[in-house]
Amino acid sequence: MTAELPPSLVANPWISTWLTVTDDGTVVLRAGKVEIGQGILTALTQIAAHELDVAPETVRADATNTAESPDEGLTAGSLSIAFSGAAVRRVCAEARELYRRAAAQKAGLDIDDVRLASGVFVTPDGSRIGSYADLAGDVDLHVQVGDPSLEVELAAPTSKDLARVDLPDKVFGRARFIHDLEFPGMVHARVVHPPRIGAHLRRAALDDVSAMPGVETVICDGDFVAVVARREGQATSAAATLATTATWSAGIELPDVDDLPRWLRTAKAHTHRIRSDGALPDGGSVVVEGTFVRPFLAHASIGPSCAIAVFEGGRLHVWSHSQGVFSLGRAIAAALDLAVDEVVVQHVEGPGSYGHNAADDVAMDAALLATMLPGTPVRVQWSRADEFAWEPFGPAMVADVRASVDDGGTITDWSYELWTNGHTGRPGYAPANTLLAEARRAGADMLPPAVDPPAARGHGSARNAEPYYDIARLDVTVHRLLTMPVRTSSLRSLGSHLNTFATESVIDELALAAGRDPLELRLANLSDPRAREVLTTVADIAGWPGAVPDGHGRGIAFCRYKNRGSYCAVVADVAATDQLYVSRLTIVADVGRVVNADGVRNQLEGGAIQAASWSLLEQVRFDRHSVTSTDWESYPILRFSQVPAVDVHVLDRRDEPPLGAGEATQGPVTAAIGNALAAALGVRVYTLPFTPENIVAAIDALA
Repeated sequence: MTAELPPSLVANPWISTWLTVTDDGTVVLRAGKVEIGQGILTALTQIAAHELDVAPETVRADATNTAESPDEGLTAGSLSIAFSGAAVRRVCAEARELYRRAAAQKAGLDIDDVRLASGVFVTPDGSRIGSYADLAGDVDLHVQVGDPSLEVELAAPTSKDLARVDLPDKVFGRARFIHDLEFPGMVHARVVHPPRIGAHLRRAALDDVSAMPGVETVICDGDFVAVVARREGQATSAAATLATTATWSAGIELPDVDDLPRWLRTAKAHTHRIRSDGALPDGGSVVVEGTFVRPFLAHASIGPSCAIAVFEGGRLHVWSHSQGVFSLGRAIAAALDLAVDEVVVQHVEGPGSYGHNAADDVAMDAALLATMLPGTPVRVQWSRADEFAWEPFGPAMVADVRASVDDGGTITDWSYELWTNGHTGRPGYAPANTLLAEARRAGADMLPPAVDPPAARGHGSARNAEPYYDIARLDVTVHRLLTMPVRTSSLRSLGSHLNTFATESVIDELALAAGRDPLELRLANLSDPRAREVLTTVADIAGWPGAVPDGHGRGIAFCRYKNRGSYCAVVADVAATDQLYVSRLTIVADVGRVVNADGVRNQLEGGAIQAASWSLLEQVRFDRHSVTSTDWESYPILRFSQVPAVDVHVLDRRDEPPLGAGEATQGPVTAAIGNALAAALGVRVYTLPFTPENIVAAIDALA
């Protein structure tokens, strides 16, 4: 096989890094993508078992460890199957052929005369030569992939619904999450965060707190303050006492949360012209415009972040639920002046985040404290209020759109201008250390403004800022803020969420102004047959446009994620009474080749529910000095009673490469809900979330 190596194998070419066969026949699989609830360990297990022709229960997919696993960077961007899946498939295919070669040599046969049947190599007449376990001593997997002497053919792709390998532990309450870990002699720590953003510690009653029951030590390094105690409750009580007695400076002034567009437009920013064709929307026969706004959004992980670290023998071991354990390890090593190989980060599952929540920050807390207490495992648990107040948020965004369509229904000109903070402040991906504890230490620099991934990785702020439609002239400009009073970083789908909402809302407005059906206008300006198919399929399934009662509405929306990833079309059904209710979401997605169909449906459904929650309820609130939405009352998320019916349909493209499913639905779900709301009320609501207050404001503005 002469196919080009998957990117993950270019960086990690040794088969032994990925795969081990034990004496009892267990296939140990090590990948660099981590389980965050998306089912990646199940999908990789399925790929490996299929390629090796063994039972899935004989494959054990180990959690990522920076000392043993291949470095595949972040688990983000809906790329796990496309990258890790492709790598595992190739590794297992080559390993299979190495074992076939060993079986042929053992039997004195040509390699073409050896068959593999359910994990056992056999002769042409079916006589057994040996299993993987039998031949393990004859095969050296410490070889690089891409050996031209191996005649390797990948197994034909299949799509199955292998049961999730991680669910039994979770269903039966067995220890699997990082919060469940315990080590002998482990102590508990609580970080005392400043009461205001940018505040500096003036005075703290360290001696009084040190004398409290169970307190081992109180750490104070600049503005980094923590209490370490023998028991978790003792640490919590001592930290609360320290927080109430400490005095801090005033901190910095935050923007007016009720006037974010003005602040975003006037703050110092770096301007990037993504595309400039000289669009002239005013020349069209129909011209529409709008300004679309998204607030800061929290990850709102159900469980607050947690980490454990121990420093012994000159080596720092960290247990973390980070989505980027390798970049986290390098950032911790740099912050603590350790060699990279002196920091080992072990991934342990934690609360789902689908973005950069506080997992990395709490890991740095634990690492810093562990180096101050050598030989003692230190567990740090953030509180719910800590998480809501200090995690990096998904950035607030404001976008101006002006577009035109001619008499034939062709979109001719499109102008798009966006203002936002950067969408990446992850450790290792920004120009400086971005860990909160490091920035609080004495003499440390402030956290740098978040940046954006480059175009090669799908942009950040500009993700899906260029519409996927066939438009003759297109201008797209992005202003990334160079100030960050409110900390921002990656949240599921990055800029695609607001950009798709804006694009699909304007497409609907163009259709309305031109007297055309919204589906018809989309199809008239989409040449990609796969894009057209998801739209026509969702319309057929949902019975578009269909008749709806007064006060109800239907909306349709489409997105191709990153303009090169998965295709997704959504029809939303809503009712607008005392507030907005979403009754049903009909979703059709083309994610390329499907490995685990149930996993894909789960990802699409979960993303849709999260997007509905963003659309209806979520917004970070703060006064001029601190975040005020620090609990589930002030930052509500969708409750089970509010979850709409979600009808998911997946178009399996077995002969196409996988495109990812995790971030396909964020933009089109919000856009479809917005279009349905406009259909129900006859009023376009441009500001997220669609709360009664924002809906009334839109009605008042129209009046």
